[in-house]
Parts: sequence; structure tokens; C-alpha cells
Amino acid sequence: MPAERDLKILVVDDFAATRNILINTLAQLGYNNTDEADDGYSALVKLKSAIFDFVVLEWNMSKMSGMELLEQIRAIPNLKQIPVLMVTEDVLQENIVAAVKAGLNAYVIKPVEVNKFAKIIEKIFG
Repeated sequence: MPAERDLKILVVDDFAATRNILINTLAQLGYNNTDEADDGYSALVKLKSAIFDFVVLEWNMSKMSGMELLEQIRAIPNLKQIPVLMVTEDVLQENIVAAVKAGLNAYVIKPVEVNKFAKIIEKIFG
């Protein structure tokens, strides 16, 4: 396991502005080794071609939802252990329960507050 601040993090969201916010939030916390994907399909290509320690993804994406991407990650033997944090505006309890059952490590509700984000990452890797 790399030192926590050296984690290679993939941020997946179909809105560039949201990716930028998440990447900047991670940078504020000292996580500068980030890459980004604008949909689930390109995220899977990146995950299959490089080693990532952590995935931060949006629930609501057009081509492939965050839930579908999570299910894909969990179905691939050499990816299934990667911790996944879902960012969502959607607080429907049944969606969160379904995501946790599918292997989600944690979720955070937008807007993402830096201290809360830090606590969640510490909890995942703590």
C-alpha cells in the first residue's frame, strides 16, 4: 500500500467542472496524484491500463451510471479490491443501500466539504 498521500486516484464524472472541484478538493488534502475520466467507459479503460489506489465517482452519469461502473469494477478480479467513494446529490436510501451491497466503500453528498472528504478518506484507508 503506498503512503496515503501518494495514492493514485481516478476521479470519474461527466461534468468537467465537478471533476475540477473534486480534484482541487483532493489537492487541498495533499492528494496530487489524480487522473480523471469523463464517463464510466473511459474510466474502465484507464483502470484496466494503469494501477489506481482509489476511485471517486459520481452517481449520476449519462453513458454509464456510477452504480454500473461500481458493479463493473467489482466484477473484475484485479480491480475489485480498489476502494470506491461515490459522490452524489441523490440521498435516496434505497440507492445507497444498493450501492453498499454492490461493494461501495463510502459516499459523500454534494457539495463536498473538504473536512468531511478528509474524514471519509481516512475512514476508508484508516
